[in-house]
Amino acid sequence: MSQNELIVGTASAEQFDSDVPVKKSRSRLGLVVVGVLGGSVAALYAVSAPFIAPALRKVCLPFVPATTAQVENVLMVLRARSGSLVDIGSGDGRIVIAAAKRGFQASGLELNPWLVWYSRYNAWRQGVHRSTSFHISDLWKMEQLELKLAKELPNTATVVACRFPFPTWVPEATAGEGIDTVWMYDAKTFKLHQQRDMERRTTADNDDMADSQT
Repeated sequence: MSQNELIVGTASAEQFDSDVPVKKSRSRLGLVVVGVLGGSVAALYAVSAPFIAPALRKVCLPFVPATTAQVENVLMVLRARSGSLVDIGSGDGRIVIAAAKRGFQASGLELNPWLVWYSRYNAWRQGVHRSTSFHISDLWKMEQLELKLAKELPNTATVVACRFPFPTWVPEATAGEGIDTVWMYDAKTFKLHQQRDMERRTTADNDDMADSQT
């Protein structure tokens, strides 16, 4: 990844009022890596099933579209940023499309191919297809997402989680409430915490080895 990256996660491994500033100043550049969209009953099912049950996996999260308030909250905590954005679990692409309209070069990663194709069509329809891209990606293969992001992101990155906060990270700021809540994390902070945890574990392991040899 480049040295100016910002990540938005809209899936879990997923109250900052408008008048409360973000705690730390942000660079103007960054990459956002950042999840969720009559006829006969048979016809209705055929149309809706690919959206409701992505990939028909044994274990999966159903598609839940981002609300208008949630999209606005994401853009609010990113208002001081620009550059590239990646939405992990991009669903129907509405966050990616909204970010592109704000000037980001935005990409979406989504397991469900139907949603990826729909996102591409919608981006074309709204005139932002040149500044967006959507890719079929299996988020469930990304084990220990916190560790992966902490290891691979540069210190200049920011991560935004929607609906579900990361389990061990401490957010720099939040926006919204209830299902519309988003959490913003600074890469420099959670990378430092991970490094300290690893140092403590190494020290503890060395102490255990020393005790066992005495």
